[in-house]
Formats: sequence, structure tokens, C-alpha cells
Amino acid sequence: MFASKGFHGATTQDIADVLGIRQASLYYYFSSKEEALEAVCLMGAEGFYEQAKEVMSGDGDARSKVAALVASHLAPLATKPDYIKAFLHQRQFLPGASRRKIGRWSRGLERLFERAISGGIATGEFRAGLDARVATLGILGMLNGVPAWIGKEGRDLSSIVEQISDLAIGCLEAKDRL
Repeated sequence: MFASKGFHGATTQDIADVLGIRQASLYYYFSSKEEALEAVCLMGAEGFYEQAKEVMSGDGDARSKVAALVASHLAPLATKPDYIKAFLHQRQFLPGASRRKIGRWSRGLERLFERAISGGIATGEFRAGLDARVATLGILGMLNGVPAWIGKEGRDLSSIVEQISDLAIGCLEAKDRL
């Protein structure tokens, strides 16, 4: 409901109807609509972080890690696109404490991307002088834009992952490797 109607458009009755429960029963699980949105956003944020953490704990060079981070970041679009859309577009309506909680997961994810990019700079796989923080935010911005157009474009997710991965890595690579 949050993905399709937005936080303000979705009613607790809408949410209860989707869950197949009475509206009053919803309050057994969540004290407010904001708390329900927080739970949805946490499921999205934790998933992004845990997948990225798994990628970073594995073997491989920086190029393969960035490619795997891109793939893991886009993979939930195939299995839980509504969580992703709600996380990306509705979390701004959370109360401050909830936004900060979600923000900690987001910053953890950013640090993992940044670590992969910094590692590639250090080994010479990626350009010297590249600002790993700017590169991280640029790549995540590109990745977080995909949910807005993927359904409209009718493209295959695996093809999108491959192309965006190639694009991101191509921008990071040392010039002598191009």
C-alpha cells in the first residue's frame, strides 16, 4: 500500500484489507501507521545492508566486488519491489527517530560501497585521485533511480544489472585499464 498509494494515501483500512485482517487488529501489530512504515523500510534497508556485507566478506578484486554490490542492490527488485519503492520514496514521512534508525542502515551500506571503491583505488584497479565518497553516492543514486523506471521500460532485470555494473565500473577504472 505504501508503494502504490504513498504514506499519506494509504489508510490503515487499506493495509488491513491487504493483510486480510480487521483494521482494529492491525493495531495489535503496529501502534501507528508510522510504525508500520518503519517496519517496511527496515525490511528494505536491512536487506540491502546484509547483502552488501555478504559481498564484502567474500573473495575477489574490487571490480568484482563492485559488480556484485550492484547486482545485490538491484536483486530485490525481482522479489520485493514494493518494499524497495516504499523505502526509497516514503521513508521521508517517518518521524525523526525512525528516520535516524533507517539512516544508520543506509550509511552502513554506503560505507561498504565506499570500502570496495577505496580498495580498488588502493590497488590501482580504479583511478588514482578518485573521490570514493562521491563515486559511492553517484553509483547509489544511479541504482536507486532504477525502481522508478524499470517497470515502465519493460526491460529484463539481469540485462539492467549487467549494463549498470559495466557503466559504474567503467567510470571507476584506471585510465590505463580502459
